Amino acid sequence: MRIFDLNITCTTMENTALSVPNRYIEIVVGNHQILHGFDSENKEIIEHVTVEKPAKKLVAIDRILSVSEKFILTTYAFGRLIYWEYEGGYEEILEKMK
Repeated sequence: MRIFDLNITCTTMENTALSVPNRYIEIVVGNHQILHGFDSENKEIIEHVTVEKPAKKLVAIDRILSVSEKFILTTYAFGRLIYWEYEGGYEEILEKMK
């Protein structure tokens, strides 16, 4: 697992360029669960995704909400959340996020 520092250039409505530095970590993720929201009884609506094999992924550190022994919880598009199963250890993830 490696950390990447990337600079992203954004353009404002006034056509002014802004440089936004982001830090990324490379992780190997597998199966995941997408939290789409809640039903009328306030129960989670979860989509379980099973993959054939784990894959490398760059994740922006500022998208990580929580890390456990089994999952990394990240934000996702349209207000959704994803629980990623990951390879490597909990301590390794924490060290890379420093």
